[in-house]
Amino acid sequence: MRTIASWLVARPQNAVMGLAVTLLLPAPQLTSGVIMVLLVLAQGTKLALVEGCIAAAVLLTVSLIFGVSIPSIVTLMAGTWVPVLLLAIMLLGSRSLTLTVQVAVIVAAVALVGFYAVVADPIAFWQPYMDTMAEVVRQNNLQLNLELLTAEVMTVSAVLAFWMLYTAGLLIGYAMYKSLPRETGDFGRFRDLNLGRVIAVMMALISLLALAVNATWLQNLAFMLFVVFWIQGLSIVHWLHAQGTIPLAALIAVYALLPFLQVLLMTALAVFGFTDAWFDFRRRMKKA
Repeated sequence: MRTIASWLVARPQNAVMGLAVTLLLPAPQLTSGVIMVLLVLAQGTKLALVEGCIAAAVLLTVSLIFGVSIPSIVTLMAGTWVPVLLLAIMLLGSRSLTLTVQVAVIVAAVALVGFYAVVADPIAFWQPYMDTMAEVVRQNNLQLNLELLTAEVMTVSAVLAFWMLYTAGLLIGYAMYKSLPRETGDFGRFRDLNLGRVIAVMMALISLLALAVNATWLQNLAFMLFVVFWIQGLSIVHWLHAQGTIPLAALIAVYALLPFLQVLLMTALAVFGFTDAWFDFRRRMKKA
């Protein structure tokens, strides 16, 4: 990680090449987005913006030459770079990783509520996407229960997916920044991440309100605010490893099992993180 990070920040042309090439890879938020975070933290916002603009110009030129859709590439660049750029700028300004992630959670919650406020008919909105997914499943003979793909599931899944991608991009980019050999700023450690009792209280109150009102958007909001605590649960696992409570093999196993036990493991981590937000296990264990 240190070698790659050092190469990217060594020369502007390296940064431009990294941004442009990785944007075309799958899940660009975890490649090109990570690089954008690294550049903002290591070089400052102005230089990172200049490098981003040059990379955008290169990509647009290549798109024109090869006949690639310009609106598609512009949408990809904006959707990949702008959110993580804003998160990185906030991290620089606040100097707090915890506060930045907390704000990302609040923005995701506002986006979810905003979707229901703007889109009058979520079913009609998601139907074309669900039809496309059904066609892909049919053509590739994939095993997928399409009955579970409802408009409500699609809405909260989309918000959570983007929140996870952008947050992961921020965290990985920050980790690459911290790996640089020269002195870097300290904005907090991932293993100390705590979403806080305020978000936990919000989740609890919204859950109770959703039960009383039986509104779909409230149920989805409560579910989203619960799931985001999995990132705090994961940070606790890192903290336990740093304290010597669990071996490195256990930490690696958590990451290795995530793709296979995604729902089960993320639920367990979310419960762990949500409980920690109330009782602050790490502080209590330090005192003990």
